[in-house]
Formats: sequence, C-alpha cells, structure tokens
Amino acid sequence: MAAESTTRRTLRAGAAPGKTVGRGTFTALTSEICRDPDRFGSLAAEWNALHRRSGSATPFQSHAWLHSWWLSYGTAGRLRVVLLRRDGTLVGAAPLMLVHRPFPVLVHLGGSISDFSDVLIDDDCADSAAPALAKALANAARTAVIDLREVRPGAAVERVYECWDGPRDTLPDSPCLELPAVPIDELLGRLSSSRAQRVRAKIRKIESAGIEERVVPGDEIPTAVERLLHLHRLQWQGRGVTQEHLSARFAQHLTRSVRAMVECGDAMVTEFLLGGEVVAADLTLMSPRLAGGYLYGADPMLRDRKVDVATMLLRESARRTSADGRSTLSMLRGNEPYKHHWRPETVCNQRLLMARAMMAPSLRLVAAHAAARGRAAVLVNERLPAMKAGLAKRTRRGGGKE
Repeated sequence: MAAESTTRRTLRAGAAPGKTVGRGTFTALTSEICRDPDRFGSLAAEWNALHRRSGSATPFQSHAWLHSWWLSYGTAGRLRVVLLRRDGTLVGAAPLMLVHRPFPVLVHLGGSISDFSDVLIDDDCADSAAPALAKALANAARTAVIDLREVRPGAAVERVYECWDGPRDTLPDSPCLELPAVPIDELLGRLSSSRAQRVRAKIRKIESAGIEERVVPGDEIPTAVERLLHLHRLQWQGRGVTQEHLSARFAQHLTRSVRAMVECGDAMVTEFLLGGEVVAADLTLMSPRLAGGYLYGADPMLRDRKVDVATMLLRESARRTSADGRSTLSMLRGNEPYKHHWRPETVCNQRLLMARAMMAPSLRLVAAHAAARGRAAVLVNERLPAMKAGLAKRTRRGGGKE
C-alpha cells in the first residue's frame, strides 16, 4: 500500500519526569499510527504480551483475531492502529479502521462478528498510559468521530473515555448474559428444584448415549473448524441462520485466527463423538478472566435422539472453565430465552463516542442516528411476536399470499 505506515509523536501525560505514577515511573510516552497491514501483522509477539498485561482484555482483542479479521474484512488504505510505547515497550494499543458514514468515523477492528471491543492498556502504567492514549486517539481522529461498539463494562477504553478532552457520549449496546465459572453442579444450584431435576435427567441421557469429548490439538484445527462449520450449517438448515457464518471469508478468518489462538491459549475447540464420529463441535474463546462459547454446530440426529445439545455444551464449558481458574462463563451477545434458564446476570455492552471539539456536530449526528435505530429495533422486537402469530393464523386459514 502506497502510504506512510506510521506517524510518531511524543506525549507527556500525567506527571513530571521521574515522578511515580501508579506502579510505574513516568517517562515520555511515544505514539504512532500504524497504517501498514504487514507491519500490523509483525506486531504479534509484543501485542500478545500487552494483551496478557491488560487485565480487562477479551479474546476479541488478541492479535490473531484482529489481524485475521483485517485480512478477511479490512479495506485497503483504511487501517489505523494507534500504538503507545514507553521506552520502546508497547503499553497501549487501539485497533481501528477508518470508514465513511458519510463523514469519517473510526471504528474498531473485528466488526460485527466480534462480541466485545476495547483498547489495550498495560495495567502497570495505566494511570499515565490512559490519558496518553486519549491524546494519541485525538491526534489520529482529526476530523473523524471515534465510534466504539460493544464495549464491555470495565473495559480499558473506559479509562480513555474518562479523560477524553472533547465531546463524548455513551449509548447502550447489546445485552450479554454471564454465569460464574463454576462446575455444572453449582450452576444447578441456581435453578429451582424442578428445573434442576429436569437438567439432571438431560445430563443422564447424554451420559447414557455414550457421547465422548475431545479437545482438538493445534495441528488439527483447520480440519476441525471445517467440520464445525459443516455441522453448524446442518444444524440451522431450513431455519434462520446468520448468513455471514456461511460465507467463505468467515470460514477463512475462523480457520486462520483459531489456529493461532489455540497455540496462545486464547481458544479451544471441543468435539463430541458418538461411535467414533464427530456429532457436535464447539468453539470457546478465552482470556485469563473470561471464557465464552462463540460458535457451535450439532448434527440434527442428536435432536432425534433427544440429546439436549445446549446442556451438553454448557456442562463441558463449565467444567473446563472452572478448572482453568477463570471467573466468568459468558454466553456472549444475545438475549435468547434458552439462556435465561440458567438465571444468568445480564451485562449490557456500551457504545462510546468521542471526537475533537470541532467535530461535536458530527458526534451528535452519529448519536442521534444510533438512538433512532435503537428505538426502531425495540419497536420491531415488541411487535414481532404479534406479527408471527398473525402470519401463522392467516396461514392456517389459507389466507397467505401466493
């Protein structure tokens, strides 16, 4: 790409030289804007190290996930990755891309297939790095509005937002449902006695069916992801499915990213076998604090055999997540009724908008448009059950259109 790959600046944030800030000692912080995809790809080792030092980070901020997403979904010339360094060490990063709607907007890499967005900030120098990253983002934004969707409460970018020197706004985004990362027996304690009894009966049926589990090793990931996507297509055949999950670019992204994430301990693919044949597969994404089931597929024959796939997957996820010492078992985005059977906590993501002072009118336009879309979505969701019932009634009466 014929473009300057970086723009470097020296930032002084939070204290005079030599003064202790948080757990670190202040030195000048330097920022740069990486526009070169190849250079972004070369950052894997130090990005992963920063990812480990940023306690609130989720799997969707891993280098493997973001760089693979860019290769499948990115637009040439639009990469804007803000990097923050202290004495040459990467201590902050904001993975962004420039889009036009119709005016310039900086959005997070990962797009709609990522459940959480965030920046990375080294916990050991967060008090100085957060305001410095805010300044670096303001420099990167110029005439663009920064629009970060699906920010999980407690995310590192909230610290940037708090010290933002310019117009800003917060809007609600998608609900996520979360459980404590404990074994299935403890999760059953959250349920009423009658529901817990029904779940135990489902578990006994799974055990009597003779279904076995195996964690797929890294060198088998490409084949395992192909099987998972095939089972996902079978599972949703003839029903509503997220079309993007059927696309070639999604398959390429998932194969590429998951293999690298498995090697780093950020992902796990579990296969469920019956008579030696893979009948279900589950992809779990992980960070030190959180694990979440991202995508699964199951052979429809399991339904015919009365095997409750959701219970089977949750039981295995709970076992492995609790054994690994994580605190949260996330059901990720979505408010589907079956998830509420386990009495999870609802945690709402946020949408953070930030801009420089001169771009306040554009920020207000983005916020107004987002709020209008949100109200429309609520209205549709409220009317959808009645619309479905009316359609079913007309169909039973033979009143549907030809």
